[in-house]
Amino acid sequence: MSITQNQNTFDRFARIILGGICVLSASYISMSTLSILILMVAGLYLMFSGLAGHCLIYNLFGIKTCK
Repeated sequence: MSITQNQNTFDRFARIILGGICVLSASYISMSTLSILILMVAGLYLMFSGLAGHCLIYNLFGIKTCK
């Protein structure tokens, strides 16, 4: 089973940057535990999907931003 890439370079770069911002803000800003958990999960998902070049949500809706 191979995973096909469904993100272009800009999308991948933006996901890595936004994921890092989410993780850092969850680490350094004082907020509720639930907010920290949501930001960490969202940030890690964005970073890993950006690094892999494959988004499960894009896959569900049939979106492909790469050519």
